[in-house]
Amino acid sequence: MNTVFITRRETFNAAHKLWQPEWSAEKNQEVFGRCANENWHGHNFTLYVTVSGNPDPLTGFVMNLKTLSEIVKREIIDKLDHKNLNLDVPFLSGILASTENIIIAIWEILDPIVEKHGATLAKLKLVETENNFVEYFGGKEPF
Repeated sequence: MNTVFITRRETFNAAHKLWQPEWSAEKNQEVFGRCANENWHGHNFTLYVTVSGNPDPLTGFVMNLKTLSEIVKREIIDKLDHKNLNLDVPFLSGILASTENIIIAIWEILDPIVEKHGATLAKLKLVETENNFVEYFGGKEPF
């Protein structure tokens, strides 16, 4: 078997605020800094979706990237782009909208869909700023 990893990049713009309502404003400011801005703040996010599997003998594809792009856009990007992640996104309801929590929620949506298309969701990478990003392997050890 020849396992191959292939990645699709998608982008979205969204606003959020990091805030724990049971904490004082001072404590929120201390822990979250500018991310606790009462008027929210936004990012130009980049999402990398990596799937793995064996190339199909007829197409040479692990998964058709056009299909993967359509899934990611329909299930994730269309629901996050130009939204307030704290207020407008049902799958993030009740969850602190940290990049770490966002990527776990995205995994939970994409994993079963990718599997139905004959591939394995191997890794997600969510870039929040040029200096900050998270990677998630679905709770498994990376590679």
